[in-house]
Amino acid sequence: MKKIFDYQMEWSGLQNRMAYMFNPKSGRTVLLAVDHGYFQGAPSGLENLRKTIEPLLPYCDAISPAIGGLKTSMDPRTRTPIILRATGGNSMRRSDELDDEIATVSVEEMIRCNAIGFTVSCYVGLPNQRQTIENLTTLADEAHRYGLIAIGITAVGADPVLTKFVKGEREDGGELTPDDKKDAVRYLKHACRVLSENGADIVKTYYCDGFEEVVDACLSPIVIAGGTKRPTKEALDFTHKAISAGAVGVDMGRNIFQNEHPVAMIQAVRAVVHEGKSVAEAYELYEEIRNA
Repeated sequence: MKKIFDYQMEWSGLQNRMAYMFNPKSGRTVLLAVDHGYFQGAPSGLENLRKTIEPLLPYCDAISPAIGGLKTSMDPRTRTPIILRATGGNSMRRSDELDDEIATVSVEEMIRCNAIGFTVSCYVGLPNQRQTIENLTTLADEAHRYGLIAIGITAVGADPVLTKFVKGEREDGGELTPDDKKDAVRYLKHACRVLSENGADIVKTYYCDGFEEVVDACLSPIVIAGGTKRPTKEALDFTHKAISAGAVGVDMGRNIFQNEHPVAMIQAVRAVVHEGKSVAEAYELYEEIRNA
C-alpha cells in the first residue's frame, strides 16, 4: 500500500488535511460521493439530498458534494471533511459531450466553504482530454499554495469502449473477455499515471482484474470508485479485492445511497476498508444492521 504520510517531512497543511480524511488506525478512507446531480439531475437516492446525507455522515471519513448540494443540503456545523466537486458544465441531456468539462469552482470558493480538497474528472483518451487535464493542473497548482488536496478522477464519459470496463460487461450484456480485461488494465494504468504525473495527490479510478498493476503504475495513492449500482455482495467483493490489491480506500456513491439499506451498507464497506473484514463477514454485518 502506498504511504499517505511521510513523517520525516516538515509540517504542511496538505498533510494535515490528509489526516482529516484518512483513518489513523487503518490508514485508509471511506469517502461518500453525492455529487452526481451536477450532471445527472436528481438521480434515484439523491432526490432529497439532505435526507440522504444526514444518516450517512457519521460513517464516512469525508463527503464529496457539488457546490449546490453543499450550500443547500448540508448542515454547516458538520465536522465531516468536505471534498468539493470542482468541474462540470456537462449534462446527461447531451451524454455524448460528458467529457466537455470546465472548472466550475474557484480555489477561493473552496477555501470559503472550508473544503479540505476537491475532485476533478479527467477524460484520458477522449476528445476533450487536454482541457480536462488542464482543469486538474490549473486547480492543483493554485490549491497547493493553500495546502488543499487535489483528487483526479479517471472518468470515461459515455464512450462505449471505456464504459464496459466500469460496468464489468460488454455492450451486449456478455462477460468481458480476457482481451477486454487486459485492455482495462492497460487503460487504467495509463490514465492513473497521467493524472498522478499532472498533480493529483490522490487518484480515483475503477477496479478491474489485475488491479495490482494499476496501483503499481500510479505515483499517487488510489481510491476506487463505486461505479454503477451493483448487488450488495458484489459491491463488497470488489471493494475487498481493491483494498487487498493496494487501494487506500473507496469513494463510493450509488452503491451506498441507492442500496435498500444505505446505513447498513456504508458500515459494511467500512468494515472491509478499516477492519479488514472478509466479504462474508461484512455481508453478515450488513444483514445484522438492516434487520435491526
